[in-house]
Amino acid sequence: MPLALFALTIAAYAIGTTEFVIVGLLPTVAADLHIDLPLAGLIVSVYALGVTFGAPVLTALTGRVPRKPLLMGLMALFVAGNAAAALSPSYETLLVARVLSAFAHGVFFSVGATIAADLVPADRRASAIALMFMGLTVAIVTGVPLGTFIGQSFGWRATFWAVSGLGVVAFLAIAALLPASLSRPAPARLLDQLRVLGSGRLLIVYGMTALGYGGTFVAFTYLASILEHITGFAASSVSLLLVVYGLAIAAGNIAGGKVADRDPVRALTLIFLAQALVLALFTFTAVSPWLTLPTLAALGFLSFANVPGLQIYVVELAKKVRPGAVDVASALNIAAFNLGIAIGAWVGGLVVASPLGLGATPWVGALLVAGALGLTIWSGMLDRRETLALRTA
Repeated sequence: MPLALFALTIAAYAIGTTEFVIVGLLPTVAADLHIDLPLAGLIVSVYALGVTFGAPVLTALTGRVPRKPLLMGLMALFVAGNAAAALSPSYETLLVARVLSAFAHGVFFSVGATIAADLVPADRRASAIALMFMGLTVAIVTGVPLGTFIGQSFGWRATFWAVSGLGVVAFLAIAALLPASLSRPAPARLLDQLRVLGSGRLLIVYGMTALGYGGTFVAFTYLASILEHITGFAASSVSLLLVVYGLAIAAGNIAGGKVADRDPVRALTLIFLAQALVLALFTFTAVSPWLTLPTLAALGFLSFANVPGLQIYVVELAKKVRPGAVDVASALNIAAFNLGIAIGAWVGGLVVASPLGLGATPWVGALLVAGALGLTIWSGMLDRRETLALRTA
């Protein structure tokens, strides 16, 4: 693999760290800025919404910009956003800083996968894209726990300074290693994206993605608070527990891809069912440290196991219902993932602020995943009906 790919991987690592590290820092940020947990949870929602709506719009607007200067500009924006977060004097300025970072995130992954594929021969494109996205997985396993540890030891602002440093390294790596002559595909127009959203079948899958992936974030957004206030772990132990969670996520992502290869709908049905059950179970096991550990590992495994199946399914379905806009349909599914994060974090905040309290976030998340399960079963029925109609035609 060319060295330029590793520059993209470093950038993906930095972006993945800044997206998810806030989960481990929410109690610290809330205490420092004198806000309650539900307000702190909106920091997660606002970032995810920035990715959701910023990615398609900004990708379309920057479609004619040369690729290397675009990536360097995105990483400069990423560094500025995280530095602004570290310097934020108030909650409101922190939200604005997170949105800036989110804009860089959305466009980077929209164009980064295309660049990664162009850097290698055709028979190695999937491996090249996988290598770039490995930065996200490694960020969840190492960057988030390490960032949480830094934040708990030196303050949450130190974490954002560290992530800014990662962004500078990624900027320099892209400047030094990425070739200047990169092909620029025809930009996806906003009109094309709106046409994809006009497909009812694809909207069902986007609903599956938002509810199935986002359901976990009802509890995951407040995981540090759950582990400290309900389970009774010391704040210093949270970063180690996030390592366990991250390793389970990595394993689940790989396993989810393998089981989804043959029949993504069947795989997603089983994953969503298990995910909803484990989330509901976490409501009861969260009070015990010994029961929390295996539950957390199972939850991490299942939370990201649905990602490959959802992405495969939307591509397969788009080839049938919107064959001229498969790439746009796939990109919008990425937006649906982030919309799910925003919804999950927002719903979690409402639950925490309600009489139900922090301990109810797992079973409320299970209800959202159950909604995804219902949509999956419905979509599978529609698939079988269409197949039967074609056979009898």
